[in-house]
Amino acid sequence: MNENILGIIAGFLTSVSMIPQLVKVIREKNVEDISLLMLLVLISGLSLWVWYGFAKNELPIILSNSFAVLVNISLLICYRMYNKKE
Repeated sequence: MNENILGIIAGFLTSVSMIPQLVKVIREKNVEDISLLMLLVLISGLSLWVWYGFAKNELPIILSNSFAVLVNISLLICYRMYNKKE
């Protein structure tokens, strides 16, 4: 298998992995089981991958991780909106 295709498939699967969680949170308006620390660490790591992608001029890395950052920032926004502890 071509390594670029492998990278695109891996990036796509990684990027969409949090969408089911985001959909569940939006439907239920419940973030009780979401870890804020996990979200912050994940967004930080994904952002560094985007930076790395720009440094290496690797479009699959940039696109897949940028999308994942947006999904996880959306989840973070939901966390702030639906968190009943605050």
